[in-house]
Amino acid sequence: MARIAVCPGSFDPITFGHLDIIQRGAKVFDEVYVTVLNNSSKNSLFTVDERVSLIKQVTMHIPNVKVDSFQGLLADYAESVNASAIIRGLRAVSDFEYEMQITSMNRLLNEKVETFFIMTNNQYSFLSSSIVKEVAKYGGNISELVPEKVREALLGKFTNNKQV
Repeated sequence: MARIAVCPGSFDPITFGHLDIIQRGAKVFDEVYVTVLNNSSKNSLFTVDERVSLIKQVTMHIPNVKVDSFQGLLADYAESVNASAIIRGLRAVSDFEYEMQITSMNRLLNEKVETFFIMTNNQYSFLSSSIVKEVAKYGGNISELVPEKVREALLGKFTNNKQV
């Protein structure tokens, strides 16, 4: 039986930190579904379709990664793709409390799905999509934070900035 995992997130936009977690998870699991959360309560820069497209472009070199989106409960989505695991990245201790709450709820909703935490590579411990968007908005160089396709997409969103 294939070992299937779900790597959920908003990915608005996907960063090198996200890619690090995805690539490392893909070494452990036979299939990894990178799933974009469709959270209507968040004010996202990119649409769900744009995020899915960007993730597909930057993960195409990882053969066992599939990209999807979902709305609703992660536990239900995991069951729908026969996943036995959820992959979550941790940057710092501050992430742990929030992740523990989410993991506990997912376990309550679907006890067949385990959550695996992967510590981020130290070089990405400060990195978040919010920081990338903020730097890009004001024209800062983000070429070491996101793949080129993502940088280009951000440039399209912030057209008046030259250094993005």
